[in-house]
Amino acid sequence: MGNKQIKLLDYRQEKASDDFVPKSAILSSSGWDSIHLELHQQPKFECLKHQHTMHVIAYGFSKSPGERWLDGKVQTERRNQGDVAIIPAGIVHRCNWNTSAEFGILAIEPVLLQQVGQDLVNCDHLELIPRFMNQQDALIQGIFSTLKDELESHKIGSNLLIDSLKTTLAIHLLRKYCTTKPKLSSYGDGLSKSKLKQVTEYIQENLDRNLKIIELAAIAQISPYHFIRLFKDSMGKTPHQYLLQQRIKKAKYLLQHSELSIPEIAAIVGFCDQSHFTRYFKRIIGMTPRQFIAISQ
Repeated sequence: MGNKQIKLLDYRQEKASDDFVPKSAILSSSGWDSIHLELHQQPKFECLKHQHTMHVIAYGFSKSPGERWLDGKVQTERRNQGDVAIIPAGIVHRCNWNTSAEFGILAIEPVLLQQVGQDLVNCDHLELIPRFMNQQDALIQGIFSTLKDELESHKIGSNLLIDSLKTTLAIHLLRKYCTTKPKLSSYGDGLSKSKLKQVTEYIQENLDRNLKIIELAAIAQISPYHFIRLFKDSMGKTPHQYLLQQRIKKAKYLLQHSELSIPEIAAIVGFCDQSHFTRYFKRIIGMTPRQFIAISQ
């Protein structure tokens, strides 16, 4: 086939994969900056030859063998549950599935790797290594599972969690699947006291907002990747865990010392509704907000 017959698959476009698979994705993310997740249940099929505009990780949820043509090479893949394929942006690619299949597609903006890797690698020579779907990757498996759960049921602190996951994924790809190996970090352990104070005060002042890692990293004046690591070194927890802890802490204070209703408190501390607030409050405190009010009186 000539290059004119090679189609582009751009996951930045809505329903982009519909032209390449028999059925639409059963779930698809929306508004996740720099990454896109789709979950598929497909019958036996063969897709057209194409190139991705984003880096793509394909993840198998069921055993469904088939062939993949990747950068001029072809392999029969075992595609066991948990196996992953890595298809870098711009690589000519096609595949077939010899049985019905359940799989996920996670597309990553190339610029995300450049942003995360700015302190770690020579970004002028940043290139991912293609990988056939014959092996598992425990970290990618955990990220897929968490993102799938997030896609199926929107939860508190979504932006911080997704930011943390996509940054973790980017550094993992740079470390394990990049032709240029990362440099050793020049950062010490933890954030400085002044930077940590600025960040935690900003979180306290914005508990009602769906904060992003890039906002907090900008306050600390370091890259998002290093911010996540140094914050955890300093606080013993991730930014997402800290935010949730502080929301519950403020909610406890308001339940004890204000006349506000439970729905009003839920909104003030950043939960989308009362049931959402109650579920997380009970998970962390061991009782519902109403039960907490009763024993506090």
